[in-house]
Amino acid sequence: MDPGISNGTEGTIDGRPRVYYDGYWIKAYPVPADTLQEKRRLIAGLTHRLFKHVEHGLNVPGERLDQARHAYDAEPDAERKRVKAGMLAGALFNRAADIFQKLVELQQLGVVVKSDNALMRECGHHLNEALELGKVVRHRSGDEGIDELWGEPFKAFAFPIDEFYRSRYVKIAMTMGAIDRVAGELVSTFAPLAGFAGIVPLVEAFAEAAKIKSETLRTDDDVFDTWTTFVVSGEHLLAFAARVTGSPGLDDELVQAGMVLIVRARDLIADMARARVPMPKSSAALTEAFARYRERLAAVSPAAPSSRRVATAAGTDSPRP
Repeated sequence: MDPGISNGTEGTIDGRPRVYYDGYWIKAYPVPADTLQEKRRLIAGLTHRLFKHVEHGLNVPGERLDQARHAYDAEPDAERKRVKAGMLAGALFNRAADIFQKLVELQQLGVVVKSDNALMRECGHHLNEALELGKVVRHRSGDEGIDELWGEPFKAFAFPIDEFYRSRYVKIAMTMGAIDRVAGELVSTFAPLAGFAGIVPLVEAFAEAAKIKSETLRTDDDVFDTWTTFVVSGEHLLAFAARVTGSPGLDDELVQAGMVLIVRARDLIADMARARVPMPKSSAALTEAFARYRERLAAVSPAAPSSRRVATAAGTDSPRP
């Protein structure tokens, strides 16, 4: 992070508008007009993105809100109730979207829709209830929930659009930082091991591609190259093959354990980049797994990396412009 640059500073880098947050120059996008029509589009897009990244089943009830609520209220089993909570949240999102559509139609007819309108209040209640229920819904990996994604539709409803955009940039910067930290665990753990020679450039290439993916919208002209680079660099990292020879104490079991960590790290980086949110619980669990692995290495080889907290990947202290 550059202490001389304030968050929110705007600039143009390589012909592309960017905005600075927490050490990263992030792609900036024009802020739409703060109208009900734009809010409806934004909330619909955010809800679709949410459904894509969480466990299956949220959209099963469709618009059957009353039935989804009855099924949730009547369920005595805690595990089953958790699943039904997600289904109820999905139905609430769909009902809120329906209400918003009608409000937009009224506005297009010339009806003035104020923020204290009864339908506006009902829409807000639905989104807020869905946010609370969503806390028990897990990411598709099964590791944890992603509260930030659940809060986005409600924020888009409750706050001016320009304020929502600012919060989006903050989350992307947090995501980039989390990606760099996971990449740092990989580099610091495996770079000293001769059996893992060649992995560092693969990690760095994938981390860079993941950060670019996290800031790029599907509507961008360069999304075809951005997505392709992200996928191919991830495939290259997964295809890496460590070897026992050359590293004292590195046996087949340690090599295989190391490869498992590489796959876990790659998957977590990919999940964060696609959802554009940090995943702190999964990151903490992976950090602990890396620490235990380094302890195993230290027990068989004095030259192995220590189990202390490692630094972030190269380039984190000098963020990509």
